[in-house]
Amino acid sequence: MRAVYAASQDAADPLSGLEVGELPETSQPPGWIPVQVQAAALNHHDLWSLRGVGLRSEQLPMILGTDAVGVDPDGRRVLVHAVINAPDWLGEETLDPRRTLLSELHPGTLADRVWVPARNVLPVPRSLSMAEAACLPTAYLTAFRMVVHEAQVRPGQRVLVQGAGGGVATAAAQLARAAGAHVVVTSRSESKLERARALGAQEVVPTGTRIAPVDVVIETVGEATWQHSLRSLRPGGVVVVAGATSGPAPSADLNRVFFRSLRIVGSTMGTAAQLAELVAMVEATGVRPVIDSEYQFADDTGVRAAFDRLASGKGFGKVVVTN
Repeated sequence: MRAVYAASQDAADPLSGLEVGELPETSQPPGWIPVQVQAAALNHHDLWSLRGVGLRSEQLPMILGTDAVGVDPDGRRVLVHAVINAPDWLGEETLDPRRTLLSELHPGTLADRVWVPARNVLPVPRSLSMAEAACLPTAYLTAFRMVVHEAQVRPGQRVLVQGAGGGVATAAAQLARAAGAHVVVTSRSESKLERARALGAQEVVPTGTRIAPVDVVIETVGEATWQHSLRSLRPGGVVVVAGATSGPAPSADLNRVFFRSLRIVGSTMGTAAQLAELVAMVEATGVRPVIDSEYQFADDTGVRAAFDRLASGKGFGKVVVTN
């Protein structure tokens, strides 16, 4: 089976361990089904795996990828939900302490086929292309949970999204706008700010710029933006955190947190039910995932170029590999 996989790991040079080639399919647990992959979006999770974070060296080679859209054994177009629970877990998927994502314990989606529990597939929204649909299960689901479930954004609220261009940040700006919020987006890149404005952000400002207080901050950057996030919140506001790509925050600034009654909420991925809600929201509002670039799975050079694009940090939106 053709696959994109981590053959080795290097924290300083993650792409040195990336390989494209043939791997045998492993045996699968009962109740799992194969999905013939037609498109898969890349995520920073793939780079972390190549750096050796969250994936042990003894698990190599490991097929990368958490996002996929494809065809199930009955010929239906399906989305793959990447959260894999322990067999005996009955509660919300993201609260299972033994949960994993595809490509952490079980082979990921960057392959001809991916095997998943039958409950982990759901219909593809008809209004989206396969490449667009492939963007939903990780970045857009993470953003949806942050905006709708954790922050509970309401029409008229001011929402600050740190780091325009990243997959989750771009998705959060679109979804918050669709929910009726006044969206403020930051970036160090003038071109990314202009693209954010074209997507509907009402304010676009350089990272760290002082702004009028906001009700909600969507935070995925971490150290580089954390102090600005806390200082931008109105009393009683909430910052929802789903990542720290620039490193952990240097200080929690607890005096500010308790004096202004701020709330800090952690958020990870989302449930299959929330993915179904996201699909419904996309269908109802006309939100379309932003694709930075597309590459062909059959082209080794193209696959490597896709990872180069992701690692460069220059993209705006999602990098997608199609089959």
